[in-house]
Amino acid sequence: MLELAPDLVPLLDAGVPVAAVTVTAVVRSAPRGVGATLAVTRDARVIGSISGGCVENDAVMLGLDVLRSGTIRRARFGFGDDDAITPIAAGLACGGAVDVVAYRVEDAHRPALEAARDRRDATLRLDVGGDEPLVLHRPAPPRLIILGAGEHAAALCRLGAAAGFAVTVCDDWALLVTHDRFPDAAELVVGAPHEVLDTLPSPDARTAVCVLTHDERLDVPAIRSALRLPVGFVGAMGARATVSRRAALLRAAGVTDAELSRLHSPLGLDLGGRSPEETALSVIAEIVASRNAADARPLREAAGPRLHAIASGGDSCAVRSA
Repeated sequence: MLELAPDLVPLLDAGVPVAAVTVTAVVRSAPRGVGATLAVTRDARVIGSISGGCVENDAVMLGLDVLRSGTIRRARFGFGDDDAITPIAAGLACGGAVDVVAYRVEDAHRPALEAARDRRDATLRLDVGGDEPLVLHRPAPPRLIILGAGEHAAALCRLGAAAGFAVTVCDDWALLVTHDRFPDAAELVVGAPHEVLDTLPSPDARTAVCVLTHDERLDVPAIRSALRLPVGFVGAMGARATVSRRAALLRAAGVTDAELSRLHSPLGLDLGGRSPEETALSVIAEIVASRNAADARPLREAAGPRLHAIASGGDSCAVRSA
């Protein structure tokens, strides 16, 4: 439910009754994973999804029933372990099933929803009956630090924000670091890239740093600083000749081979694209693949468990018993 916070908080403010239907378990595989939520208002306005379309109608009806009755409802949508279709829903296209719980969104949920809306770490404890409560957790978004403010940086900021990153753009030229050029950035910083990195608050494994400055005088100290931070991904753009020359400069600047092995350069997966947008897509793809320890093969070549892991949605929302 927390991923729907930007839409749910205004409805709570307006006093609009809303029910939420949240996936609590997945049998075999499903288009979305545990924690996925669909919300519905009394006039059947639908927000979010639990399956990408397979059983949405049934989820909407379940939510509307909760709004009418005021009671918590549980159901299984899709196929059971015996391949039988449960009476309440059509089967999921992937042949699995999802267990769901439907409940009213209450004003007591507001603090967690507001934290999620503001892209802060949020945890919500739901009393939905049964032996144990349901706890939803949505971490603050992962950070993407873009050093350099050229056209490739602008494209990477757009795609990074769309992919769920909180994007910081830094350049030492104030003329380029503007809201007009980077409307999707969470933060704009003017300053020397390596100095910004040296004062970066709370870098962690969910932080990615991409060096796009195209100037070795800036690249080398920035990459050296980034490689010594506890971040999950460090990448630098450049042609192979540039990468080779820059590696020599980095070693001369004291960067060890072990540190240099962490550097993703040339930056991005080989998608064959050339435009700034296509390049940005390849960069985001490499960051996501690296974060998930994935080999970036086509899904048609992946085994069933990998497909299920991808459908689960990673750590954007988790459900656990308390």
